[in-house]
Amino acid sequence: MSEAPAARPPVSPVVSLLTVSAVWEARLDTELRALGLTTRKYGLLAHIRSAPGISFSDLARRSQITVQTAHAAVHALVDAGFVSDATALAGAASVLRVTEAGMEVLRGADDMLRRLDAEFAASSPGLSAALGGVHEDPFTASQIP
Repeated sequence: MSEAPAARPPVSPVVSLLTVSAVWEARLDTELRALGLTTRKYGLLAHIRSAPGISFSDLARRSQITVQTAHAAVHALVDAGFVSDATALAGAASVLRVTEAGMEVLRGADDMLRRLDAEFAASSPGLSAALGGVHEDPFTASQIP
């Protein structure tokens, strides 16, 4: 006697969103690496651009990472020539700024992201519209239609 196949569980919107996210994150990561960035470094560089002189604590808080992780990532950005730290003294507050080379790579990354956003919106207009603004406050349920 064979048993009847189990009913298929309902599709999980969380799993679906994670699947879509993984596909697009891989695309973003591939294109950013061609510019010498990772997704995290791009985010940090964009935060520094939007708030020149930002502290490591504020940078870490905005990026939802530890201060130690922010220090390591910014050190890599300094080594790449994308960020300058005008202070760089032990115990002194840092004054982080994006260099001209950093601005150049950000312009390339911003152009690439606009292209990927347009491609995503064209392929999934409803999802694209639903996600508009969610990154500003991802934990407020009222932000998601």
